[in-house]
Amino acid sequence: MTLREIPIASILRAHAAWLEDRTAGMQADLSGLTLNDTGLQGAVLRDAILIGATLLDANLAESDLSGARLERADLQRANLAHADLSRANLTGTNFGGAWLTGANFSEIVAVGTGFKQARMSKVRMVEASVNDASFVNAVATGAIFHQSRFYDVDFTGSSLDNAVFYHARLQHVKFSGCTGASISFAGSKIDHCDFARAVLVGAKLTRSEILQCTFRNANLRDADLREVRIRGGDFGHAVFAGAHFRDARMAMADFRGADLAGALELTSDQLSQAFTDCATILPNGAHGPYLRRSGAERPK
Repeated sequence: MTLREIPIASILRAHAAWLEDRTAGMQADLSGLTLNDTGLQGAVLRDAILIGATLLDANLAESDLSGARLERADLQRANLAHADLSRANLTGTNFGGAWLTGANFSEIVAVGTGFKQARMSKVRMVEASVNDASFVNAVATGAIFHQSRFYDVDFTGSSLDNAVFYHARLQHVKFSGCTGASISFAGSKIDHCDFARAVLVGAKLTRSEILQCTFRNANLRDADLREVRIRGGDFGHAVFAGAHFRDARMAMADFRGADLAGALELTSDQLSQAFTDCATILPNGAHGPYLRRSGAERPK
């Protein structure tokens, strides 16, 4: 069936009637259809079925796709700005290069979902379940990921300035090479994640739990690590100038080669829990390794 032969307007009218009364009208089922470049701005497709649909470059801005079934749908380069996709099933869905600014992805199920190079500024992804997904080179500045669960997800090279992962659960997530000025992981559990070469100036990690993560060559200048619980992990050659460590626990953390010059609120006990070496720059600017009661934990 060609695009001209698909009665979109009639399908939407029947779906609206079905949403009003499930005994009337008909649920929209666009599964497997090709709807490239279709104008569906503001369309109400709540609880619709779009399994395997192809919507390349389609305009779905401000549309209602909440609760929709979008498994294996192809929405590359589509415009979904300010669309509502809450509770949608996005298993295998491809949003590569799509415009998702201000869209609502709360409570989604996203397994094997692609967000590569997507424009996701100010997206809301609250209480979402995201597994084996790619956000490589995505722009997600100001995005909200409160209480979401991420497993085996790739944010490599993404832009995450001012993004908030409040009380999120992140396991085997890659943030290598990403930028995240003032990003927040407050209260999150971060388990075996990779932040190598990430630029996280002013990051907020307050009361987070960081388990066996890699921050090698990361920039954590002015970061807030108060009350953080670190167990193991590689912080080699990371920069912590101006970072706050009040009441942080740093058991077995590897700070060999790290730059702690000017780091604030570190104590002798804290530094004694971590690994340092002659390449470590201590808070007072001296080279390590740190010696208990040397006073090197106090910045000049």
